[in-house]
Amino acid sequence: MEESVGSLSKPLAVMACIAMALFYVAILYAPTLILRLPPPQSYESFMIRRFICAAVCSVASVIFCALLLPVHLNGEPTYSFGVYGIRSDHFWQAVVFPLFLTSLMYAGSLMLKSMLLVNKWKERRERYGEPLLGCIKSTLLCFPGQISSVASNVLFWRNFVVAPLTEELVFRACMIPLLLCGEFKVYDVIFLCPTFFSLAHLNHVMEIYSRHNYSLLKASMVVGLQLGYTVVFGAYASFLFIRTGNIVAPLVAHAFCNYMGLPVLFVQSKGLVSVAFITGMISFVWLLFPLTRPGLYNENTENCRCWQGYCSWN
Repeated sequence: MEESVGSLSKPLAVMACIAMALFYVAILYAPTLILRLPPPQSYESFMIRRFICAAVCSVASVIFCALLLPVHLNGEPTYSFGVYGIRSDHFWQAVVFPLFLTSLMYAGSLMLKSMLLVNKWKERRERYGEPLLGCIKSTLLCFPGQISSVASNVLFWRNFVVAPLTEELVFRACMIPLLLCGEFKVYDVIFLCPTFFSLAHLNHVMEIYSRHNYSLLKASMVVGLQLGYTVVFGAYASFLFIRTGNIVAPLVAHAFCNYMGLPVLFVQSKGLVSVAFITGMISFVWLLFPLTRPGLYNENTENCRCWQGYCSWN
C-alpha cells in the first residue's frame, strides 16, 4: 500500500506546477523552434504534431510528479496509478454523475437545441407532410453518419480527446497531489490550480493576434474572456477530481464543456431558455455536493486508497 512519508514545501509544489504549466505550452512550439523541423504541410499534420507534443508533456509530467511526491510503494502499481486518479473501479459513477451534474449548467443551451430541433421537425412536417415519427426516425438514422463525419475531423480529436485527456492529466492529476502534498488546504487547491491552468492558455493571445489580424487589445479582450471561463471551469474540474479521486470525472466534464461552449443564458423571444438556465443552475448548486459525495466513488473513505486522503474530504 502507499503511504505518505513526508511532504513537499509549498514553494517547491508551486514552482513544480508552474514548470509543468509552462512546459505544456513550450513543448507545442518545440518542433519548429528547437528541433527546427519544417513547417507542417497541412492543418491536420500541424495538429497531429501538437497531439504528439501534448502526449509527451503528459508522460513527462507524470514521471516528474513521481519523482517529487513522497510516496512509498509496496509492489502494488494500482495504488501508484490511484495517486493520479487513474482507476478502473467506480467507472460508471465517475462518468454518469459528473456528466449529469455538468449538463445542469447547460440546461438553457440544451433547451435551445431542443427547441430548434422541434422547429426543424415542424418545418419538415409542414413542407413535406412528413409525420412527426418519420422526422424523429430520419434524425436518428442520420446520427451515425454525422458521428462518423465528425470523428474523422482533427478538431474532434483535439476538443474531445487530446485536450481533455492531456490537460486533466497534467493540470489535475499531477498538480493537485503536489499541492495537497505541499500542505495547501483543499479549497486553496481548488482555486489555485486553475491559475496554473490559465497560464497554459496565455499563448492564445499571440495566436489570435497573428491569425485573425486582431489588434493586440481586441485579442487580449477575447483571450481574457476565455481565461475567465477557463478559471471557473478549472476550479470546477479540480473540485470534481478532489471529491471523487477519479480522473474520469473531470475528463468527461471537460469534453462535454468543450462540446457545449459557453452556456446560453437567454434568447430573445424564447423565455423558456432563461427558465431552463435558472432551473438548471439552482439544481446544480443543490446537487453539487450530494452527487460528488466521496462515498459514491470509493469503497471506504475511512481507509482511503488515496495516499493524500483527499477522498475523505475533511
